[in-house]
Formats: sequence, C-alpha cells, structure tokens
Amino acid sequence: MATEKENMEFETKSGYAVMLGRPNVGKSTLMNHLIGQKIAITSHKPQTTRNRILTVYTDDRGQVIFLDTPGVQKAKNKLGEFMADVTDRTLGEADVVMFLVEPSANIGPNDQKIAERLKGLSGKRKVILVINKADTVDSELIKKTVKAWEEMEVTEHIVTVSALKDQNTKALMDKIFELLPYGPLYYDEDTVTEEPMRDIAAEMIREKALRLLRDEIPHGIAVEIIKMRTRPDGCIMDIEANVICERESHKGMIIGKGGSMLKKIGSAARTEIEEMTECQVNLQLFVKVRKEWRDDDAILKGLGYKK
Repeated sequence: MATEKENMEFETKSGYAVMLGRPNVGKSTLMNHLIGQKIAITSHKPQTTRNRILTVYTDDRGQVIFLDTPGVQKAKNKLGEFMADVTDRTLGEADVVMFLVEPSANIGPNDQKIAERLKGLSGKRKVILVINKADTVDSELIKKTVKAWEEMEVTEHIVTVSALKDQNTKALMDKIFELLPYGPLYYDEDTVTEEPMRDIAAEMIREKALRLLRDEIPHGIAVEIIKMRTRPDGCIMDIEANVICERESHKGMIIGKGGSMLKKIGSAARTEIEEMTECQVNLQLFVKVRKEWRDDDAILKGLGYKK
C-alpha cells in the first residue's frame, strides 16, 4: 500500500486497487476489461479465482496495479482457508478497494459482512462500491440498489458498470485514478502482469475444464504444468500438464468417451495459449487422481497454493 500522504513531487498517480466481493460477482471479468487483456480466468462456477492475480494498467495519468482476489466465502477445506488468507493479505496492500456487488434492493448477509469490514478501513483505504451486471436489470432496480448501499454508508463513491458488456468502465477507471495517491510508476509502461506464463497456461486449462465439465467436478480439480519448453528451432511450445481430480469417477468424466472431453478441454486451452504466446503449442493433458488434495498441505504447496 502506498503512503497515505500524497507526494507532490510526482505528477503521476500510482497504487494498488484490490478487487473484493462474493464469488461470481464478476471481479475477474471486470479486471480483464479494465486492463484491455485477458489474464484472469472466468467462469460462472464458484472458486474460479483461487489465488491473487496481479495486472497493471498504465496511461498518461499514472499506473493502477490491480489485485484480483478469490470470492469471499466460508472456508470448507484447507484450499478454502488458503483462499481466505490470500484475500485478507491482499486487502492489506490496497490503496483503493473495489467492492463488487450485484444489483439488488436487498443487501444479503455476505455482502453486509464485507461492508462492515470495509467500514473499519475508513481513512486508511479508499473504497469504491461497484454495482456490476447493470445490463441484466432495469434502471429502477439500479436506483433502488444505489439507495440501499447509500444507507449502508460504506462509501460515497458508487459506480455502476457492466463488466461483461464493458459499460461505464471508463468512468470507473477515472474514479480509481481520482482516489489513488501521487507516486512513481512501479512497473515498466509495457508491463501487463507479473504472473509467470506457466501459471497463466495452467489457469487457462483449468478455465476450459470449468466451462466444459459438470458442476460437481470443477471444485475438485486443479492443473499442474509438468513441462513447458519452447523448441530452439522455431516458435513451437511443448506443454505437458496434469488435470488433477479427487475421485476415480471424476477421472472418467474428465477424459470422456474415447478421450472426447479431454480433447475438447485441450483444444480450447491450446487455442487461447497460442493467442497469448503468439506461438504454436503442442499441448498434452493427462488426468491424475489425488484423493482429498484440497486438504493435503503438501499437494497444495506443490500446486502453488502456499501461504
């Protein structure tokens, strides 16, 4: 978190803007639109974002370092505890907190808990209440939602957007820069993310599995890159990855009849990885069963879920 005292020696503004909210409220989709490039994976299923994702936006005004966090929910296993810890620690780095909610005249208990927590940050970090998915409801419900949140007195800064349709995101970016402190650029102007390509590739594979598999499976899957190497004689990248699941029955579903489902996942992931790397990709996927991996410290650490 940047110093609260604005350093007027700098003409640019810079700092950390943290995405906070319940699962599936659209944090990752919004961040991707704000930076103008897909880095964070998205799906309609909970626990899509499991770790902190850092992206960078730079223009003439300065630099915003976005930190996407896992959805705030009660932890049910050690993976859930890790995700909650990630959110807590990331919140401590914030200059601006973007609290995302959906349009509703009635504020739910989970959003109320987050709101009460943010009230305790008064004076330390600026809060923007972002009402997302505005394209899915009429203007009357938007007005009621704004009124309900104004009565909560979490913040005076309320912006309504549609992350999916990229509506009013410019106004949100203007508000972020308005609230950021003055300071230096922390990253080169052409930096978009500090996430390793290996991790991004693993997440892209997991995203395709999330979108193609049945609801009961994705919570219990992870992706482990076991090989990622570019051939010296040309732009061809060889990637081998394990899709990890918790049950033998799930393994069969992930593979599909004659390997059909695994081929679909691999084909969709390969296309997206090629677009990002601008390189031909040879992707091979394998399915491994590791029972109760979400409660196994050693496996979690090996997959990058470590405190």
